[in-house]
This record gives sequence, structure tokens and C-alpha cells, in this order.
Amino acid sequence: MPIKIPNQLPATRTLTEENIFVMTETRAITQDIRPLQIAIVNLMPTKIDTETQLLRLLGNTSLQVETDLIRMESHESRNTSREHLMTFYKTFDEVRHLNYDGMIITGAPVEQLPFEEVEYWDELCEIMKWSRKHVHSTLHICWGAQAGLYYHYGIQKHPLDKKIFGVFPHHAERKNYILLRGFDDTFMVPHSRHTTVYREDIEACPQLKILASSPEAGIYICATDGGRQIFITGHSEYDPLTLEREYLRDKQAGLPIEVPKNYYPNDDDTRPPVVTWRSHANLLYANWLNYMVYQTTPYDREKIGGDKE
Repeated sequence: MPIKIPNQLPATRTLTEENIFVMTETRAITQDIRPLQIAIVNLMPTKIDTETQLLRLLGNTSLQVETDLIRMESHESRNTSREHLMTFYKTFDEVRHLNYDGMIITGAPVEQLPFEEVEYWDELCEIMKWSRKHVHSTLHICWGAQAGLYYHYGIQKHPLDKKIFGVFPHHAERKNYILLRGFDDTFMVPHSRHTTVYREDIEACPQLKILASSPEAGIYICATDGGRQIFITGHSEYDPLTLEREYLRDKQAGLPIEVPKNYYPNDDDTRPPVVTWRSHANLLYANWLNYMVYQTTPYDREKIGGDKE
């Protein structure tokens, strides 16, 4: 089944060209089916790129999915046109009366700021509080994961001596956890961050279980037992050239940046990068949608809720 997205969203053409099964609003209204409702709180500056990356993964399953793109009303985006935001995005006030089967909170380039100094922190806290009773399962990505761990459980982020940048091997620590069903013994995930969370802090939190990690990149996935709250420190959604764009941006700006690890053949940045994480990314999102959302969310969305985790 397809993902339903607005007719004119820029991602529509890209995903159609990639043979991702998308359904425009015009066609969707003729079907009688209970689709999954997923909210995407997009905090990334390159919003169109992030929309496309996430919709690509959400659309690659047998489930019909509808999405609402959410923007921060307390922050003025400098990298995405106001026309795009007004056309395709909603504010939290416009959706706070709704319930969602799932929600994704993306990363953001603010990780070196204290959480309370982020311009939209209060608004994001309000969304995370609301999600406890209005969202069946929430997926937090990169800085979004650090923000969620701090807000929900008081787990602080810590600066790194050197940026974790590249594609790193990971392994499952709880192979029987349903989110990890079908994962290889070793799987690759992109990371791009200056901060981290400590294993001992997560292990000290009784509500959380560490699901997967990397010797180099640290904790990758932790979650509550029932999957109501899932925290992912990497960027499995990245497309083939995202790391390259970040690398060239910093290199051209004269910032200290190393060649992303395990990305270019033999670390030669004159050669095209090799994608080693695509199959894992598709499996991760398919498992989340199927097992953590579709299989357990109430058929009646009005019954979603309950701050149990």
C-alpha cells in the first residue's frame, strides 16, 4: 500500500521517479480504509530533503500511511520558503486536538546549545508532553532523541572531543526485541553529531532498554518496553549524498571536519560514496510501522492515549 501525500509536495515527484508507491490526496479520497496517521515534527533546516527521506521510508511498506508535517510556530525557518511551510505544514495548535498512531521528531542543528537555550524548546516540550496521551508510538531521531531523553527521563547529552561523522557498524543487544526483527548481526548506520548520551545514564533508567549500539558511535537505539517512546541517535533515513553535502559544506567553510568514516571507498572523497545502510533503514521503519504502530494501535483513534510508559 502507498503513502498518501499532498499532490504538489516536492517529494511526490522524487518518490514517484524512484518507484516508491505514493498516493495523492485526489486518489486517496476514493478509498475506504483505515490508514495510519503519522505526524512528522520536522526540525531540520533542509526540510524538503528531510521530508523526502522520511516519506521514502514510510512509503516502502504494505501499510497505507497519511502524514501531517508539523513546524515550530516559535521559530522562523531561514532555509525553507514560507510558501512551502504555509502550504504543507501545520502548527501544533492546529493538531493538538488530534490523536496519532505514530509521530517522528527529527534531529536539529542545535546540539551544542543547552536544551533550554534552543529557541523553540518550550514549544517542543509541550509537544512531547502532549505526545504521551495523543500518540501511540513516538520515534525520536538524533538531536530529537537527545531532547526526548532529557525531557522524559532527565538524561543529559555530553560534548564529544571529536564529531562522530560517517557510517558505523552496529549490533543488536536485544535481538528478540520486535523492532529489530530481521536485522543482520552487523548493520551500518550514518551518524553526524557533536554530542552523545552515556550508556550508564540510560542503564540507570528503569523505563529504558538499550536495543542496539556501536563500539565507535555508542548507543544507537533505546526504547521503553512497549515501544511508546523510541530513541535513535543516528540517521538511518539519510540519502546517499547527505553526508557528502554536510562534509563539503563544512570543508568549504573552513571548519574542522574529517572525511566521513566508511563512506567513500578507501576514504577517497574523489570517488562516489557507497551506500551500506539502505536495507537496514527500510527494515527499521517497516518494523516500527508494522509492529510498534499498526499491530498495537487502537482501530478507533479516539482511544489512543494513556501515559503508561
